[in-house]
Amino acid sequence: MARIQLALNVADLDAAIGFYSKLFGTAPAKVRSGYANFAVESPPLKLVLVEGHGQPGTLNHLGVEVVSTAEVGATQRRLGSEGLATATEDHVECCYAVQDKVWVDAPDGEPWEIYTVLADVELPAGEFGTVEPGADARCCASAPESAQRCC
Repeated sequence: MARIQLALNVADLDAAIGFYSKLFGTAPAKVRSGYANFAVESPPLKLVLVEGHGQPGTLNHLGVEVVSTAEVGATQRRLGSEGLATATEDHVECCYAVQDKVWVDAPDGEPWEIYTVLADVELPAGEFGTVEPGADARCCASAPESAQRCC
């Protein structure tokens, strides 16, 4: 099942978890230091809460979670054929998961990721992703510029 992802910057993770648990009638699927996500069934939504990054109450990034790497690749090819600049990340450890993804920026700069989760992964406390030595410390460093604020 594909679902839209909405990642929000929050000031107080515990307060946000309390609110969104009540709003959607479900507990978070994953909670880590400064991070939580909800896998809401109805409406189909992956809600991600990121504490301490960006202005609280603002958009961190948007996405579409898909079932397979094949869907990620098909989306990248389709977007490229439409003339849109994309950036791919394969087997990246980001947001406490191993993911394959493609990034694209909307005209006003809002970053979108189309991704699939391959596995869960634990990361060092306070980190949302790992990268190659010498690379940018953000998990989404190879993404279009505005997408680098993810995680």
